[in-house]
Amino acid sequence: MDLVWPATAWALWVATLAAAFKLSSRRRVPGLSEQGEVPAPVAELLRGMRSQEVFHTTLSGLAGRGRVVIEGDRLSLVDGGGGALPPYERVEGGGGALPPYERWVLERVTARLAGAPHAPVVSLMPEGPDLDGGLVPLVRQCAIDLGLARRRWPSMIVPVLLAAGLVVPWYATVSAAGLSWPGMIATMVSFVAGVGLLMAGRGFLLTARGREIARSGPAPVSPEQEWIFTGSGWHGTEIEAAGAVPEGPKRQEVTGHVVKRWVVAEPGGGGDAPDFYLALHDGSSEKATAFLVDQGVYQDVLPGDAVRLLVSPRSGTVVRVLAHERHW
Repeated sequence: MDLVWPATAWALWVATLAAAFKLSSRRRVPGLSEQGEVPAPVAELLRGMRSQEVFHTTLSGLAGRGRVVIEGDRLSLVDGGGGALPPYERVEGGGGALPPYERWVLERVTARLAGAPHAPVVSLMPEGPDLDGGLVPLVRQCAIDLGLARRRWPSMIVPVLLAAGLVVPWYATVSAAGLSWPGMIATMVSFVAGVGLLMAGRGFLLTARGREIARSGPAPVSPEQEWIFTGSGWHGTEIEAAGAVPEGPKRQEVTGHVVKRWVVAEPGGGGDAPDFYLALHDGSSEKATAFLVDQGVYQDVLPGDAVRLLVSPRSGTVVRVLAHERHW
């Protein structure tokens, strides 16, 4: 079995792919101001937060500017949802036109309220595919417009040509090896690489300013400003820290709903990493219990989720997430 020509074809395709990526990395975005406040949803997306978190952050910003009203765990439109115009066009002194991603969020919230005066915030969350296909592209475009990110390629021509070019090494391999293992591997690699190139499309790369924001970490949130979700039946507002228990067990399992979460930065904005907290309610106690978690758990678990955690009672920290169920 002579695989010289197939190997040569694969080497040429890989070299072409590497050259395309290298050339794309040399592109520069137009010079934009390095100053100015970055919208919180855009910053969250750059930091790698999930689309659900970007949705929550967008709602929080809209509430802060009076576009919607959030009281406890319930959201209502500014004038009850009545009238013929969308709520974001009825707000007086609302600060001008909204970015497309905020308009998208308000449209979905209005549709899910369906004329009701209010609803729990957690019930207004669109499905994941809707967020990924509708909200995320709009937030990404905003990041590009602000000079925080750019497209790898100006059009789809390059990824389409690269995907089409896979036909040459694939055909050379199958012609030489038939249905043996080299041919099967070539088919699988061609399919995965081609789909990956087309799905990634024009790409999304952070600029130097965007990478700086991505490394900055989540903004601190005051527990008093964090939304409270009562899916567990918790109707109070008191949260107690998981106290240190020197004589207690080293490990203990706890279950419940996450009712709040927040970040506490070092006083004075020092260089030390902030602390991340989740408040868990077991469904029967008067108070919820706050546990210290790492950033990965904080980003993955949202208020309203049902979880089973392995914690250290001696330090009040979460050791591992044993079970995690999305509320919506």
